Amino acid sequence: MATLLSTPRDGVPPLLHIPEQFREAAAALASGQGPVAVDTERASGFRYDDRAFLVQLRRRGVGTLLIDPEGYREEFTAAFAPVLGGHDWVIHAAASDLPSLAWLGLHPGRIFDTELAGRLAGFDHVNLAAMIGTVFDLRLEKGHGAEDWSKRPLPADWLIYAALDVELLLELAEAMAELLDAQGKLEWAEEEFEYIRAIHADITGPPEPSWRSTKGVATLHRPEQLVVARELWMIREAIAVDEDRAVSRILPNKVLVEIARRPPGSARELGRVRGFPARRKSAATFWYEAVERALESDPATWPTRPRMERVLPSRQTWANSYPASYDLLQRVRESIEELAAEIEVPTENILRPATLRTAVWAATDGGQIRTSDELTDLLRDHGARDWQIELTYPLFTDVLFR
Repeated sequence: MATLLSTPRDGVPPLLHIPEQFREAAAALASGQGPVAVDTERASGFRYDDRAFLVQLRRRGVGTLLIDPEGYREEFTAAFAPVLGGHDWVIHAAASDLPSLAWLGLHPGRIFDTELAGRLAGFDHVNLAAMIGTVFDLRLEKGHGAEDWSKRPLPADWLIYAALDVELLLELAEAMAELLDAQGKLEWAEEEFEYIRAIHADITGPPEPSWRSTKGVATLHRPEQLVVARELWMIREAIAVDEDRAVSRILPNKVLVEIARRPPGSARELGRVRGFPARRKSAATFWYEAVERALESDPATWPTRPRMERVLPSRQTWANSYPASYDLLQRVRESIEELAAEIEVPTENILRPATLRTAVWAATDGGQIRTSDELTDLLRDHGARDWQIELTYPLFTDVLFR
């Protein structure tokens, strides 16, 4: 049975939260050796954005640092960017942490993503606790990942959890690098890591929010639906920013879209929309008045559904109207699935499904590519890495260019 690791080996480090402590910690970090293990804890389910409320760092010769940047974010960046910027990082599930770190002005030189390493190595479960258990036969004390990390003071057991997230991250990266090397996959992993680093390299802040990008809004077609959705979104956004609250805690996307889809005729009707957060009696009236304002506005100002230029046919249209090329798509997909099983890499890591569909369509009824060289260029233009092209190119050509 795996041994429980319930507390950091060197004890729980203090929470650093003032500029003087940042400067001292950064100086200590600079004196360490090797890459830096990096993690964050965020509160997107509670706060307006996905900024980091806790940053965990660990380096050999230094130990673990727990840092609270809230309130002194500029000072945090001034202290740690010169030390961490351009350095080698070890990080688990990099795509989830790199944006919030970039908002703090922290950008790695190179990364080693232990979660992605687990996927490429063929692990069945790639969450950190599962990988620590598999590699080291240790069981992490877990259970606080979904907490409100903006809460202050942070409870002691939360700090233990946070410290354990980087406790063995450096050793895990070393073990995974050895395993990937033995499997002949280390170069693949390095290409993947660089791709992830590069697509986050230019991030300086949160993306600009847009009502049209709200999940579900694309299913609305009529102008009266869209004007209601826009009005509800704008009000929700203003409240969320002003109160620093997650939009889901004000009016969930699903509810917003459902109200817009069938604009209610009264506050009472609106309050009966499934999932509506009727915590206050006045809430239904408040949001119904917003619906009324939207529908009473000048129709000339109502938004219309943007014309979507469909590059690919829908699955049903493709299967029904272009059966020959759809059969080729299925054959290439099956070949990739067989390859995935053989090399123990998930199919989506070998090639994104969207890229697969685009390539087959372009080489058949889409008429965009006619040679195998053009196929290579298309795959690369759609973000496929060299190792992915090397593996999938023969599978495409066997089916498409015989």
